[in-house]
Amino acid sequence: MSNEGVNKARRRFLTGATCVVGAAGVVGAAVPFVGSWSPSARAKAAGAPVRIDIGKIEPGQMITEEWRGQPVYVVRRTPAAIALLDKDTARLRDPQSAESKQPDYVDPGNRAIKAEYLIMVGLCTHLGCAPMYRPEVGAADLGGDSWLGGFFCPCHGSKFDLAGRVYKSVPAPTNLTVPPHSYESDNVVIIGVDKETAA
Repeated sequence: MSNEGVNKARRRFLTGATCVVGAAGVVGAAVPFVGSWSPSARAKAAGAPVRIDIGKIEPGQMITEEWRGQPVYVVRRTPAAIALLDKDTARLRDPQSAESKQPDYVDPGNRAIKAEYLIMVGLCTHLGCAPMYRPEVGAADLGGDSWLGGFFCPCHGSKFDLAGRVYKSVPAPTNLTVPPHSYESDNVVIIGVDKETAA
């Protein structure tokens, strides 16, 4: 075999190897670039908006998502649950949410943009425990006939109704917090973007 044949074979090999290494470099550079398009865990914790698909939530069901490192409860209330919100407001500390943290655009009574969907931060306003969702009316361990469904904090016994409004004579001082949010569509809510900003 002549030197010319060896040189051509060597050239082809080096050209092919260079192409393979170059392609690997392009892929290696592209992966972090494409990954940077979605918010990182740090960005989410810092307050990046979070989109939640609420279309699959059944009536009476609650899901939990995370925003700014905090749990966000999304409850799809039934018509019966919504009707009970005005039934026993005398037992609530702040039934019209005058002292609570919530955006101005939510209804102060049902504490929602759309009455069917309650969206709030799942941290008790006493010491930050996560209240349990207890939607069953008349639960014996929560007061029997006087319990109309809501949230119970197992840490110190605070109770909230199905609008996240706190009952009197419990440790929690205020209603559960409603975060800024807006609806992108009938089935998608964005936590962290105000309704006015989204409009």
